[in-house]
Amino acid sequence: MSENPSFKVRFGIIGTNFITEKILNAAKLEPRFELTAVYSRTQERADSFAQKFNIPYTFTSLEEMAASPLIDAVYIASPNSLHAAQSILFMNQGKHVLCEKPFASNAREVHAMIDAAKKNSVTLMEAMKPTLTPNFLTIKKHVEEFSVVRRYFSCYCQYSSRYDNLKNGIVENAFKLELSNGAAMDLGVYTIYPMVVLFGRPQKIDASGILLSTGVDGQGAVNFEYEGMNATVLYSKIADSALPTEIQAEGVTLMADRINIINKVTVRQRGANVEMDVSTPHNSDEYYFEIEEFISLIQEGKKESEINSLENSLITIEIIDEIRRQLGVVYPADSIV
Repeated sequence: MSENPSFKVRFGIIGTNFITEKILNAAKLEPRFELTAVYSRTQERADSFAQKFNIPYTFTSLEEMAASPLIDAVYIASPNSLHAAQSILFMNQGKHVLCEKPFASNAREVHAMIDAAKKNSVTLMEAMKPTLTPNFLTIKKHVEEFSVVRRYFSCYCQYSSRYDNLKNGIVENAFKLELSNGAAMDLGVYTIYPMVVLFGRPQKIDASGILLSTGVDGQGAVNFEYEGMNATVLYSKIADSALPTEIQAEGVTLMADRINIINKVTVRQRGANVEMDVSTPHNSDEYYFEIEEFISLIQEGKKESEINSLENSLITIEIIDEIRRQLGVVYPADSIV
């Protein structure tokens, strides 16, 4: 935590969903976070959310909120298809932006976001929570100590209750093509982003998957090639899995229980019968660390995170673009120039 807890960043919030509520509950642990304003398309919803979280100001106009001197930064948790335009709007008004994953619909939009951040000299960060947690930093430290890594494997398969509605003809946001949704964007990104942080850009991508009636992907399996190493990720919104994440080195295997919420990290040496627990215990909410990181960047005058860097976010969305290309998932946003 900062050595200057009296430093405050006044936040505006876009998006009044359950993720926003998780973020705000975690933000209670960060004394430098000051919740100032909320945006909603309707005054009724804005008032309801403001009352629930004791937010002093409400907005139903994004332009007015972006121009307001009441806020220093904005947390964006709107649908994926709106991330880029909203981020750029606020950055052009000098506001710092913490934007939910996935960063945007495609790489073209992410390039535009990065350009806006640099032009306006503001901090921009993707809210990818696992890579900033103590247990991921433990994984990163161990991987850096491995002499040779041969494989990265990660799995995030979680059956969506909204899929049952889709099968009954009810299309909810999670499966809407026009909102730039689908399994790769929602869950696959959790498996890909840590891979990019640890190993960088892959040399080759080979994807397969299942498309749903709306045109989004329901699940996918992707193989990657690196120099001297392979990687495989599995993700799904139409099936469940309890498989862990593994990083296989020569002589040792590291395992993480769940890539989206890393509660336990173990190491098994070749030939050993016992796994050694190397987890880093902590008492903080899983969403706390992205808030701490973002505010620390602002306080220190830094424009991007070293881990959730703009380059890592760009590589990740470029990978997802290629996966979508191979699967045939095309968003309306892809045709907007």
